[in-house]
Amino acid sequence: MSDLVDGEDWGGRRIEGETFTDATFLEVDMSELATSAAVFDGCTFKGVRLNGSSHQGSAFVNCTFLRSTFWGAAFAGCKLVGSSFERCTFDLLKVDGGDWSFVSLASADLRTARLEDVRMRESDLSHVNAAGATLAGLDLSAALLVGADLSGADLRRSDLSSLDPAETKVADAIVTYDQAVNVARALGFDVRAD
Repeated sequence: MSDLVDGEDWGGRRIEGETFTDATFLEVDMSELATSAAVFDGCTFKGVRLNGSSHQGSAFVNCTFLRSTFWGAAFAGCKLVGSSFERCTFDLLKVDGGDWSFVSLASADLRTARLEDVRMRESDLSHVNAAGATLAGLDLSAALLVGADLSGADLRRSDLSSLDPAETKVADAIVTYDQAVNVARALGFDVRAD
């Protein structure tokens, strides 16, 4: 495959078990693309439309996404370790499981996104707007959450050990009792039973 895919229509295509290394996808329409066990390693996606695409057990490792759209895209059990997203849109994005550690989603608008049971260790979520989003069961250990808006978000079962309420908006966020106790302890409270 060529190292550059420019302006092609990949809409509705199925990709199973293929590997793409250091490829650049420029203004490619990948709407309703379906991948299964595909690997994109060190690839660049510029102005790519991934609307309605679905990805099962695929890997987008150390990839760069610029000005790309993920409206209604679904990722299940996928690996996106080390990938970065800049000026992308994520309306109705759904992520179920997988490893998104070391991912940069800084300043992303995730208000309508649903991420569940995803490993996001050391991810950059600084200044994300995830107000009202579902961010449940996430491993956010050592994640960067400075300036993030998590108000009204469903954070149940997520690791909030790196959360500093003084630097993150958390009003009306949904957490479990155990999470609330852990956050209180992290703030220095001596939490005791009655």
